[in-house]
Amino acid sequence: MHTPLSEEIAHTAARLVVEEGLEWGPAKRRAVRQLGLPARTPLPDNEQLDAAVREYIQLFCADTQPRELRALRQLALVWMERMAAFRPHLAGAVWQGTATRLSDIYLQLFCDDPKSAEIALIDHHVDYEPRTVTGFHGESVEALSLASKSPELQEMIGVHLMIYDLDDLRGALRPDAKGRVARGDMTAVRRLLQETELP
Repeated sequence: MHTPLSEEIAHTAARLVVEEGLEWGPAKRRAVRQLGLPARTPLPDNEQLDAAVREYIQLFCADTQPRELRALRQLALVWMERMAAFRPHLAGAVWQGTATRLSDIYLQLFCDDPKSAEIALIDHHVDYEPRTVTGFHGESVEALSLASKSPELQEMIGVHLMIYDLDDLRGALRPDAKGRVARGDMTAVRRLLQETELP
């Protein structure tokens, strides 16, 4: 049951996600503050926010967003090819189709040895910063964050390589109740790029 209040929070959060590139959790919390609501106000679920973000993009960014999304997916594929040894999967807004030029790219790597991905970046002379991000079960995950230039957008884009254990890959591709998969491998990303050839 979506209440009018949760709808309002979702729409405010959607604007923050699209216009400011905020992640969903922080966007929901900031929307509550912006609307002057108590901190304990129930937040809209991710499905509701996803719908609000798609609606916002349709209304305000329909002419720019498809090209920006495509450029981000192309850049994601470049990094997936570079990190192919670690079974990379694209997740987040770039995979789901709600990304704009303000969105970062989230790649999930599934490694036997977590240090091996870091060594690969060092071998490629890539500057990166190790950090901890929230993983797909809400747990803390090691990530290697770097900035990479998108030739199409002529901008630096944040790329986060999230390090998972090889065993985590098994449950990673199960679809949700709506049949959507939360991440995709290189073949899936190439297919998305083929399906969305721009005129």
